[in-house]
Amino acid sequence: MSTAKQSQSHYYDSQSFYDEMFEKDLSVRPHYDSVHRLFGRMKHSELTMRQHALNQRMLEEGITFTLYSPSQSEPLERTIPFDYIPRVIPKHEWEAVDRGVKQRIQALNRFVHDIYHEQRIVRDGVIPRKMIVANTYFRPEMVGLDVPGGVYITASGIDLIRDEKGRYFVLEDNLRSPSGFSYLFKGRTLMSELFHDLYLSSSVQSIERSLNHFLSSLRSLAPNGKRDPLIVLLTPGSFNSAYYEHTFLAQQMGIHLVEGRDLVYKDHKIYLRDLRGLRQVDVIYRRIDDDFLDPLAFHPDSLLGVPGLMNAYRAGNIAIANAPGTGVADDKAVYAYVPDMIRYYLGEEPVLHNVPTYILTRKEERDYVLEHLEQLVVKETSLSGGYGMLIGPSASAKEISAFAEAIKREPERYIAQTTMKLSRAPVMVDGAMTPRHIDLRAFALMGEQTHVIPGGLTRVAMREGSLVVNSSQGGGVKDTWVLSR
Repeated sequence: MSTAKQSQSHYYDSQSFYDEMFEKDLSVRPHYDSVHRLFGRMKHSELTMRQHALNQRMLEEGITFTLYSPSQSEPLERTIPFDYIPRVIPKHEWEAVDRGVKQRIQALNRFVHDIYHEQRIVRDGVIPRKMIVANTYFRPEMVGLDVPGGVYITASGIDLIRDEKGRYFVLEDNLRSPSGFSYLFKGRTLMSELFHDLYLSSSVQSIERSLNHFLSSLRSLAPNGKRDPLIVLLTPGSFNSAYYEHTFLAQQMGIHLVEGRDLVYKDHKIYLRDLRGLRQVDVIYRRIDDDFLDPLAFHPDSLLGVPGLMNAYRAGNIAIANAPGTGVADDKAVYAYVPDMIRYYLGEEPVLHNVPTYILTRKEERDYVLEHLEQLVVKETSLSGGYGMLIGPSASAKEISAFAEAIKREPERYIAQTTMKLSRAPVMVDGAMTPRHIDLRAFALMGEQTHVIPGGLTRVAMREGSLVVNSSQGGGVKDTWVLSR
């Protein structure tokens, strides 16, 4: 047995799930050789020192996430758990992911345009009409409205998992205002500094230009093709859980960070109030939900948005990214139809497949799910962030019973999926490599062209045995290295 096998075999389980670093016999996968060699020879004291340095940098730079819990009287702001063993993806694997994500986003963008215009996909019987018009995120205000450049989904986060055979599947699509960009970029900065030699020797594809792609995508939306548009990032404010990310992106892209009160509607246009008076805004990258964008069009009690924004939008004087109403395409029931969308709009077979999904408005599927809840994952269609979920294999009888009753009352609110055996990757715990379940959020940026950031953000379920990787549920992250050769 090799040294690598001997050093791992007494505690590391690579048999039960697909492991990113190790084969089942604990031999190291070739693309992880340099990473394994480095961490395998580092002393416990050095590993502890590196982790301390990383945590200190995160604290100093304010790389935080705010946790809200019913058991806590006050929200908890904390640094997001960051594991310094990078996830490594070979070039050929990433090329397939890149193709699959671009294909999926192209089809989803056509779908959103279609449902707010001709609704051909409904008329041709591919998707039930009720699933669209009764959808929480369907916005009648968007019907017939042509958006700048025809781009509804400027920024998206496609969550991918791998099964026990290492095959990639799409777990869900995040198309409204996906988060995690800041952790991706800051994680890479920290890793390239703290593990400089390893990073340089590993031929990792750079992500440095991806923020330029992001800015270019936003600039391309400017009405009338304005060459130097004024772009703002609209945030709910400093109490938002992802406020660090909002400030980071605004600073890095050189755009204005604003709250609703900083903007004013006048003559079917939106203006920014600053020391120079009123300046016309051309593009809003919004990080607030549709309901709060414009109290005159959506939620009348909203103090976060801009009264009159939708009037300016309809007049063609401002672009909003992502466009209002895109949430209808990341509804978890609509997700089940994305492979059909790809075939319908593009005439192609999906490169990336969905996790097998049950639509609970169909009686035969609902009956099956109710009989097998202890084996399945159930999700509320309109929620995200790990909320509104039942993970059957780890749920109590009481939790299963409660979900069964909820499904019987409102089956349209839920979907069920096969419980996938998520792949695992090693994290460092007390100086030892220990496997944890992971997924991958792949970020796509759509403008004149579509760019997928090489690697994306690997999210980690930090608790042993947990399948929940969301930051809002205590999950962590690690840097994702796509090899260039």
